[in-house]
Amino acid sequence: MKFLRRNWKRILGGMIGLLALAAFYIFWPVTEDLSALAHAGDEYHVRILRDTWGVPHIFGVTDADAAFGLAYANAEDDFLTIQQLLAAGRGQLAALNGPDSAPVDYMVQLLRVWDVVNEKYDSDLSPETRAIVEAYAAGLNRYAGLHPKEALPGLFPVTGKDVVASAVFKTPLFFGLDKTLTELFADKRQKEVSPRPQTDLWDLENPASLKFNIQDLFGSNVFAVSPARSVNGETFLNVNSHQPWTGPVAWYEAHVHSEQGWDMVGGTFPGVPVIIHGHNRNLGWAFTVNHPDLTDVYVLDINPQNPNQYKFDGQWRDLEVRSAPITVKLIGRLKWTVKQEVLWSVYGPVVRRLHGTYAIRYAGMGTLGIYEQLYRMNKARDFAEWQAAMRLGQLPMFNVGYADRAGNIFYVYNASLPIRAEGYDWKQYLPGDTSQTLWTDYLPFDQLPQVLNPPSGFIQNSNSNPFRTTLGAGNPAWARYSLTFGIETQMSNRALRSLELFGADPSITAADFLRIKYDLAYSSESDIAQWRQMLLAADLPAEAQAAKQVLQNWDLRTNPENPGAALMILTLQQLLANHPGAVEPSLLVGDAVDLNWLTESFVKAAGLLTKNFGRVDVAWGDVNRLRRGTVDLAVGGGPDILHAVYGELEKDGRLKGIAGDSYILLVQWDKDGNVSSQSMHQFGSATLGENSAHYADQAPLFARRELKPVWLDEVEIRQHLEREYQP
Repeated sequence: MKFLRRNWKRILGGMIGLLALAAFYIFWPVTEDLSALAHAGDEYHVRILRDTWGVPHIFGVTDADAAFGLAYANAEDDFLTIQQLLAAGRGQLAALNGPDSAPVDYMVQLLRVWDVVNEKYDSDLSPETRAIVEAYAAGLNRYAGLHPKEALPGLFPVTGKDVVASAVFKTPLFFGLDKTLTELFADKRQKEVSPRPQTDLWDLENPASLKFNIQDLFGSNVFAVSPARSVNGETFLNVNSHQPWTGPVAWYEAHVHSEQGWDMVGGTFPGVPVIIHGHNRNLGWAFTVNHPDLTDVYVLDINPQNPNQYKFDGQWRDLEVRSAPITVKLIGRLKWTVKQEVLWSVYGPVVRRLHGTYAIRYAGMGTLGIYEQLYRMNKARDFAEWQAAMRLGQLPMFNVGYADRAGNIFYVYNASLPIRAEGYDWKQYLPGDTSQTLWTDYLPFDQLPQVLNPPSGFIQNSNSNPFRTTLGAGNPAWARYSLTFGIETQMSNRALRSLELFGADPSITAADFLRIKYDLAYSSESDIAQWRQMLLAADLPAEAQAAKQVLQNWDLRTNPENPGAALMILTLQQLLANHPGAVEPSLLVGDAVDLNWLTESFVKAAGLLTKNFGRVDVAWGDVNRLRRGTVDLAVGGGPDILHAVYGELEKDGRLKGIAGDSYILLVQWDKDGNVSSQSMHQFGSATLGENSAHYADQAPLFARRELKPVWLDEVEIRQHLEREYQP
């Protein structure tokens, strides 16, 4: 004690010094030495030509050269998003972002993403595809080496396997595997109440914590017209996916060209080494989201004497048990590694809960060839080559609409549809003790619902019934397909309007095609038209009578000047906000909408308009806004409109657009097979660059419903050149 009393100042000073040293270590930023990566990809020969809209046109000698340039160009515009996606695929997101991202890393381990990549990278990817994904990785490494302050710690260098792993992880999220896991991690199953178990460092019980930041896909349109219906023998294609306007599945426009025959323009996502959809000189295609049943959950019968065994066909089988290390950032540079149990069964991944042990099986499990297929589609020169690429079956979902210079138009309900045993309710959980529920095969591509060159001369799909793709002969027969596939049969407003508009016009011009794309109306057969009738027939309170008169005069259109649109779409917004699940927002399908909910939402919408604008007859464009940086524009369109816009209510009573029409590409082949196209991005080519001139330079085009030309030939690009450089 005497020693402490005599030396307390020195002891206290030492403790403060240690704390200061610890704080220095934890909080002092460290920039990695990535200088060696500045020369990554020196072997690639590529030029990037940015046109006056900032769109990158990448010219390489080889396809790999072009992929290297695509990576570098996209990194210039959205490096952070690309890095986050690569970190997610590597299972490193929690080490960068903290505990909230740990469930994402858990999913990577649970799904055995890297087992698939390491086992099949060399065998299932052609040398050409491996060359482009490795060149793409080199382009990202080059950018990181030249811009080390933008690089996330511990991520670089990345490899071709990282690029592929990101796709293996991300693909099942498109059809909702994360939602299935969220459901299993709830605290009870089928009304049974279970206590919340203990977890390490992060909350696996919180459903929101299992969501990767890949927002729900909203919708999409595709339609194509053949020479049989066009005025001058043209072929038209509308590439029109509806995506979130920011984030990992926001579109990025690019044009890649190589001397090996890769010459493709269109939209891609951050971190993707090919064009996802668009056109080359000979053909083009577009995707829309479909919703087949691609995921099954099985309840395992666990051995009471051994928790790591489950019964299958009368025999006890061992679960494959691993302990997955997950590194979590706690504060500053301080990290902690925890171990999480991950299990595997004959069905696939397994999660153990207090209310049961569940196995999961999903379409495309164990495959990694999505970039193989997309690359071959990019390089296809005719319909036969494109179909051969589609038959690879590496895209587990998505409707596809196609057109080409020869005048062919085609639609396919593309999906890896499991061939399941009849007699089970595959929408529910399945018995996990029998091989009868273990499906192993998919319906072959040529047996999927599809339409080739129908007599009507057009095809369309808007996340809708594949059996109503066109008018007249040529539609697939619904009776041929088992209910176990879960093929949807609803009709969106966009599909109804497409059929109405094309059906009313037997001679389509380019102007007609553009007019249909930007149609602003709800069909009189749509659900929203029925809800309007319900409201008009309802006994509304006195304070809603003025609003009822506005609704009475509404013509079902969503042009910016329209007051009825503001009232009805805000009603929809209130319905979604206060009664989640009442309506599917991208389809406006809700046959059983409760009248009380609807009238309550209508009264609230009228109150919002009165509060924020002083009246209920407010022009739709005053409410519906495109906001980006300092840009704030009135826009038309709306939910489930062919010109789709989905908004988020802000404090000032306006709806800020967050999704819908994003990258639009209208393609035309003339009667001689010459291609031309026009495009538009809702913001601009600098998807993350707030200081760029191209951060929002295309927003006025969006507001005016106009398109810009797409330049394919180098001579033409140089006439509209902003800058040229090498990475």
